[in-house]
Amino acid sequence: MSFSFFKPSRPRSPQEVAKAIKDSLTALDTKTVVEVKALEKALEEVEKNFGIMRCMLCGEGDTEPNADQVTQLVQEICKEDIIALLVHKLMILGWEARKDLVYCWSVLLKQKVGSAYCCVEYIENHMELLDFIVVCYDNKEIALTCGNMLRECIKFSTLAKYILESASFELFFKFVELPNFDVASDAFSTFKDLLTKHGTVVCEYLTAHYDEFFDSYEKLLTSTNYVTRRQSLKLLSDFLLEPPNSNIMKRYILEVRHLKVMMTLLKDSSKNIQISAFHIFKVFVANPNKPGEIKVILAKNHKKLLELLHNLSAGKGAEDEQFEEEKELIIKEIGRVSR
Repeated sequence: MSFSFFKPSRPRSPQEVAKAIKDSLTALDTKTVVEVKALEKALEEVEKNFGIMRCMLCGEGDTEPNADQVTQLVQEICKEDIIALLVHKLMILGWEARKDLVYCWSVLLKQKVGSAYCCVEYIENHMELLDFIVVCYDNKEIALTCGNMLRECIKFSTLAKYILESASFELFFKFVELPNFDVASDAFSTFKDLLTKHGTVVCEYLTAHYDEFFDSYEKLLTSTNYVTRRQSLKLLSDFLLEPPNSNIMKRYILEVRHLKVMMTLLKDSSKNIQISAFHIFKVFVANPNKPGEIKVILAKNHKKLLELLHNLSAGKGAEDEQFEEEKELIIKEIGRVSR
């Protein structure tokens, strides 16, 4: 005879898990959370359901996730519009729930159903969700969560392309200089991914929005914030000197205003910024098809430039030897155009 008063609970099906997640998120609507205790209980339910979702998607301990269950759960999450709920309820979620959400978000986006990325396709049909997540950088409580979610989205070229071409992208020029260092750094990581993950997409964007992009980018290069100047200069090298953007680079080095910015950065009080600026400045000088205006600027400033370059050193080792060789070639070219 069994004296157990409790039967072991039956594992929930993917459909039941999805329904529970949807119901608990919907219960967070302001109309139903008039009292603090009611809100606390609703948030606890969300947290519990997110934990169950994480276990089903990722497994638990030594137990691997069941592939069929994962597929069914992903399908249900898309079918029931839970992706949209996950995004729109971000601001009200607790810390533990946000942590589980970030983990699950990565798995959800990468999960294929057949040959399709089900959740990515859902977002492609609801691109306004990306705008919503970007804007959340303005809320420091959830900014880092949103940053993680955005960088997972940016791994897919269609989603990265949408953000680049949306009005939301302009906000990154503000976000990377927010007073909260952690948020600004996270925003810069996302900004960097947008400009480096998909070469062809970035090239198309820069070709179509060349002037407006570099007008905004110049403000980062000339920022009073040292971290902003250094990071934006390094990023400029990362995407401008890459092969897919060769035509963008050729256009960039024909413009006097960009040369002047690099010349100013060569005088920066930071040696690291001086070195990074040199690696872009040298492309202006080494260009065999320099416009007359560029030659005039180099000639007029040749004494000061030569003084700066002679005092510029990269350090020690093989990299320093290469740097010195490049520097000597640039010095000679400046001397040649100054005669």
